Amino acid sequence: MSDARVLLVDDEEDMRRSTAQALGLFGLDVDTFSSAEDVLELIGYSFSGVVISDIRMPGMDGMTLLQRIREVDAEIPVILVTGHGDVQLAVKAMREGVYDFLEKPFTAQHLAAIARRALDRRSLVLENRRLRAVAGKRDDIEARLPGRTQAMVDLRYRLRAIGATDADTLIIGQTGVGKEVVARALHDISARADRPLVAINCAALPENLIESELFGHEAGAFPGALRPRYGKFEHARGGTILLDEIGSLPFDLQAKFLRVLQERVITRLGSNEIVPLDVRFIATSKVNLEAEVAAGRFRADLLYRLNVATLHVPSLAQRKADIPLLFLQLVREAAARYMRNDIDVPPSLITGIAERTWPGNVRELRNAADRLVLGLDLNSDEAQTRPEKQRLADKVADFERGIIASALAAHGGALRPVYELLGISRKTLYEKMQKYGLDKKLSVGDDDYAA
Repeated sequence: MSDARVLLVDDEEDMRRSTAQALGLFGLDVDTFSSAEDVLELIGYSFSGVVISDIRMPGMDGMTLLQRIREVDAEIPVILVTGHGDVQLAVKAMREGVYDFLEKPFTAQHLAAIARRALDRRSLVLENRRLRAVAGKRDDIEARLPGRTQAMVDLRYRLRAIGATDADTLIIGQTGVGKEVVARALHDISARADRPLVAINCAALPENLIESELFGHEAGAFPGALRPRYGKFEHARGGTILLDEIGSLPFDLQAKFLRVLQERVITRLGSNEIVPLDVRFIATSKVNLEAEVAAGRFRADLLYRLNVATLHVPSLAQRKADIPLLFLQLVREAAARYMRNDIDVPPSLITGIAERTWPGNVRELRNAADRLVLGLDLNSDEAQTRPEKQRLADKVADFERGIIASALAAHGGALRPVYELLGISRKTLYEKMQKYGLDKKLSVGDDDYAA
C-alpha cells in the first residue's frame, strides 16, 4: 500500500469492486471500504491521499464524512459521488469544501483524472507544510496547539521529543483541553503516520461486547458470532491505538490489556492462536490515575507500564494569557468552516473573553467562537461568569488593554501600524504594553515570533 492512495467508500459491493478495479488500471492505489466510519481511522493531518465516497449510504453518509474529515484537516481532498442528480446537494457539498462532485454514471477515466489532480494538490499542500517547518516558521504542531505561555511551549517541546520515538504515552488533562489533538499530533509526527490511528473510547464500549470489540472473535465464540471479526487492536496493526479515558476500562479487562502492552500479542475470543501486534499505544485520562489506583479501581502495574512517557495538557486556567490569541484563531477557523467572512472581533469582547472562566476549556472556547461567527448571543453566558468591576480605573484599563491587544493581533505583531493607528508614540506603546503584560507575539500568524 503506497503512501499516496485513494480511499474508496461505497456500501454497494459490486460498485465498489468495479470502481476500484477500473482506477487500478489507471495506476492508482485504491483501498475500499463499505462504511465511512472505517475511513476516519486512516485520516490524519499527514494523510497523503484522497477520499472518494458515495453520498447516500446507511450509517454515516458522504456529507457527514466530508464534515468529519474537514475537522481533522480541511485540506484533504474529498470527492463525492451520487446517483440521484441532486443539484442542491451538489451546491451544498461545494460550499462545505468538497474537492469535486460526480454524478453516476461516470467514466473511470474521468474519475481517475480527478483523483490524480487531487493527489497532486495534496502532495503540494504537504510539501509546503514541510518547507515552512524547515524554514523555521510555525510548524504543524504549533498550528494545532497554539499558545505562547511556558506551559504550551513545554508541551510542544516534549511532544516533539516523544513523537519521534515509539514509546507508549499517557496524556493527562481536564475535559476539553485537547488531549485527542495532542494524541493525533503524536501519531502524525511518528514513523507510523501513514498507518491507521484507531481511537477507542473506553467509556463508551458496551460491557457485554467490550472484549470482542478490542480483541476480535472467531465464528461461534458466543451467541450471534456468525462470522470471524477483527478487533480494533488488530485493525490498527502497524499504526497507533488511542485509548480515550483509559480509567474507564473495566478492572477485570485491565489485566488482559496489560498483557497486550507487555507482550504485544492478542488472542481472539474463541481462538487459541496468538496474533502478533505491532502498534503504539497512547492513552488519555481526565482523572488522577494514581488516586484511582489508591481507590482500587485501576491496576498499579498497568499505570506504571503506561506512563513511560507522560504529557500534561494545561487547562485554560493554567494558560490564561493564551486565551485572546486562541479565541481569535478559533474565530478564524469557525468563519472558514461555516463559509462566513472574517469577523472583526471588538476589543471589549476579547477583554471579556479573557476574563471569563472556562471550565470546559478549549472545547467551550471553540463553542463560543462558533456562536460568535453564527451571530448568536454571547452576553448571557458572559454576564454569569464575568467578574463585576467596581472602579472606573479598572474598566478604563481593561478597555485600553483590549484595544491594544486587538490591534497587535490584527497587524501581525508589527508595532508601527499599531501606534500610528492609535495615535500614540512608539515609546508610549511600549510603556502600555509593558504595563498590561502584552507582547507583540500576540499575533497568531506572526511566524517570526513563533514559540
